[in-house]
Amino acid sequence: MSIQKKSLLTKFYLIAAFMTIFFVAIIYQLTNIQFVEGKKYKALATELTIRQDTVYANKGNVYASDGNMLATSMSKFTIRMDVVAVDDEEFEKNVVALSKELSKKLGKSSAHYLSKLKAAKKSNNRYFLIARNVGYNDYLIIKEFPIFKLGVYKGGFIAEHKTVRAHPIGKIAERTIGYDDFRGEAGIEGAFADFMQGENGLRWKQKIAKNQWKPISDVNEKEPIDGHDVITTIDINIQDITHHALLAQLEKLNADHGCAVVMETKTGEVRAISNLGKSDEGTYFEKRNYAIWESHEPGSTFKLASLIAAIDDKVIDTSTVVDTDGGIMFIHGSKVEDSKKGGYGKISAARVFEVSSNVGIVKLIRQHYDNNPQKFYDNIEKYGFTKPVGFQIKGEGMPYVPSPKDKNRWSKISLEWMSWGYGISITPMQTLMFYNAVANDGIMVKPRFVKELRKQNITEKVFTAEVVNPKIASTETLKKVRKVMENVVIRGTAQNIYSPNFSMAGKTGTAKKYISAHKSENGEQVSGHYSSERYVASFVGFFPADKPKYSCIVVVHEPDKNKGYYGSTVAAPIFKEIAQKIYTSTPIDRQSVNDFVAFSSIDNEYKNYQKMLQSKHDLVPNVEGMSGMDAVSLLENIGLKVKISGIGKVKNQSIKSGEKLKKGNTITLKLL
Repeated sequence: MSIQKKSLLTKFYLIAAFMTIFFVAIIYQLTNIQFVEGKKYKALATELTIRQDTVYANKGNVYASDGNMLATSMSKFTIRMDVVAVDDEEFEKNVVALSKELSKKLGKSSAHYLSKLKAAKKSNNRYFLIARNVGYNDYLIIKEFPIFKLGVYKGGFIAEHKTVRAHPIGKIAERTIGYDDFRGEAGIEGAFADFMQGENGLRWKQKIAKNQWKPISDVNEKEPIDGHDVITTIDINIQDITHHALLAQLEKLNADHGCAVVMETKTGEVRAISNLGKSDEGTYFEKRNYAIWESHEPGSTFKLASLIAAIDDKVIDTSTVVDTDGGIMFIHGSKVEDSKKGGYGKISAARVFEVSSNVGIVKLIRQHYDNNPQKFYDNIEKYGFTKPVGFQIKGEGMPYVPSPKDKNRWSKISLEWMSWGYGISITPMQTLMFYNAVANDGIMVKPRFVKELRKQNITEKVFTAEVVNPKIASTETLKKVRKVMENVVIRGTAQNIYSPNFSMAGKTGTAKKYISAHKSENGEQVSGHYSSERYVASFVGFFPADKPKYSCIVVVHEPDKNKGYYGSTVAAPIFKEIAQKIYTSTPIDRQSVNDFVAFSSIDNEYKNYQKMLQSKHDLVPNVEGMSGMDAVSLLENIGLKVKISGIGKVKNQSIKSGEKLKKGNTITLKLL
């Protein structure tokens, strides 16, 4: 054999050997992938096409003190269809019937749905959108439509569940009820977020075209467990009264914003809280929780603290006479002036308070505390004004009361300015807590928004009255000032709200707003000053005057000066409106009420509602156009069970008006 042939044969053997090794390696790798690493790659493939999704639990509900719902989680569904999953024959046989049912339920024509469904079938759409934000009841109905009732695999029915937070009473008390979402934690929901959070469930989903995922079955692998409930102190009836009384006056006076709070005297339970600010469009909504958050100069409502301090320290009595001179005095170049030109002459300390003489109160405090301002400050500290209250909910504003020990903040006029409510900054809730203590025989209780916490209808924790100060002043002092406060309404600055039919006691406040130094529109520097155009009007007190059941504060910021800006004409009528409505709806100590109401439109609506509520019903009434809260109350009182969707006023009712009333039936109201 020639050398050349041997060389070719050697190469052939080498190539054959190499190919044999190569094929053995391939076979080995295939065997390894299939039998050794098969489970790993199979799991990876499954992981890329099937996943476990979270089914979020509903947060707990927030309830009013009487069991009415204030906030709840509502189920909403997005309905889709995997058209590919439906057998062609089944699709052709029932697509027309399905289109008709969708038309009846969702509103568009049956031709529209028929066209869309056929196009989806033609394009092999596995994730065709039917409807968004479908309620639970409608979801159950749609689920039984032709084709859909065959389920996920044969009917292509896909329902994706989500929960949304809803307030059945609309925007009323929204800031206090609060939220816990992308906006942060606010109000009751924010404060009790951990308690209200439920336990999430699990559900398998399968990947289909275009990175879309659909549920594999209608059953969750792990069902979610709803969160726990919070029972508030809010009374729906009082809340409604307070909200509408404040809203009407803000609209009437074109004010910037305001708040009103009603608190039960003995317990400190907040029965109503309304915070309304003006939008850019001129409407009002729950913009901020002004009652808790906004610290501001209170003006004359603070004179009660000055009066109590001086009487309790026995440096004056209600009969002590002070000369208001000509109604003007100067202290280190700063002017103190009464609203009445020429002043009030020589009057008693009681009368100083009744007519709200600035000169009178400043003279009394200056005379007896100028040499010992710390003694006066110690009283103010005892009344709860120098530090935050510490509420169950977040967002409380910081008070500012200068101390004589702080030489950087205390000035020559600090004492005098403090005596009539200037040079300090406190929140409406602090003022209310102090006035409530006066009504409560000197026992200062902390305002409270939550009564109890419940888990699956079992009470877990009960909140009781928390005493901040067991006695802010002597019984004798408190008796005297309560009488003076009653006289404010009978013959003082608030006599415009006096009624012989029910008693009230309180104090008006009118304060100029301080405008900080700033640059004007033309670029000129404007120094800080008290504005003669922008005011804060307030009224705070309690009722009935002799046996106080409720305390209440009303604060209105920046009303149109041309329409009114005094506490007596801006805030006091709101207080009276609230007190009168509460007397009417929840009589206190059998005091009769037949007085006129400042806002006739509100009163007429209220009377019409009460008339409907009290009349005997054999037929279902017409509630369309009524507020959702009023409609629910009316219908439940006549024996119907009520379901609602949406917020606002009633757009339509499932049981038409005029039909025979059958107690126990369920009526569904759609609100818009």
